[in-house]
Amino acid sequence: MFLDSFYNQNETDLTVSAEQGSRFAKAVSNDFNPIHDADSKRFCVPGDLLFAIALQRYGLSQEMHFTFSGMVSADTGLVFPEAPGDQFEIVDGRDKCYLQVERSSGAVFEQGMIEQLVRSYVLFSGQNFPYILVPLMAEQNVMINPARPLAIYQSMSLHLDRIDLAQPSVELADTQMVVEGKRGDVELQFRLMDGADVVGCGVKKIILSGLREYQQAAVDKMIADYKSWQANF
Repeated sequence: MFLDSFYNQNETDLTVSAEQGSRFAKAVSNDFNPIHDADSKRFCVPGDLLFAIALQRYGLSQEMHFTFSGMVSADTGLVFPEAPGDQFEIVDGRDKCYLQVERSSGAVFEQGMIEQLVRSYVLFSGQNFPYILVPLMAEQNVMINPARPLAIYQSMSLHLDRIDLAQPSVELADTQMVVEGKRGDVELQFRLMDGADVVGCGVKKIILSGLREYQQAAVDKMIADYKSWQANF
């Protein structure tokens, strides 16, 4: 599958290098968050890559919920269990959990369909900044720290009416943000489509930390920097 070049697998575990994670974020998700730059001291593996690998290995079920419980550094050895049940975890060699997965019984493994769904979802997911988050922050009169922007991927869930999909895609349905002090809880609701038909729904949740008062000039600079990184890629 197209994901094979974005990770390394040996007999016991799976690793993602900084270069592989960064390339996935930029080339597949169109996500230019500095935390996914290969040379960043704070580099972490994109959560969407872990989600994509899980779908590739375990198939697509009608009900799925993914909870991200830790940031994965480059070259961390991850154990993806063989033939797991309906609830399982992705852990490292010390049993530290990074991803919890819950799913309904039954799954489809048609790799062409899964690839199309993955590509559509991660591209949707990668558009958080600036297209979705900036309007939400402006509405709440808050913004992330320009010097240390931090948006944590908390969870994603999806529900499908059926899983025999031919042309799966993802569309944004609604957004909301709740601010408590310096923390913002963002919820992105999306529709799951099969061609022109709505066949399901889902929710992605993000935590924003270190919020401060909204400043248009600072936000404009963040957007300009972000678009320059995209243009230079």
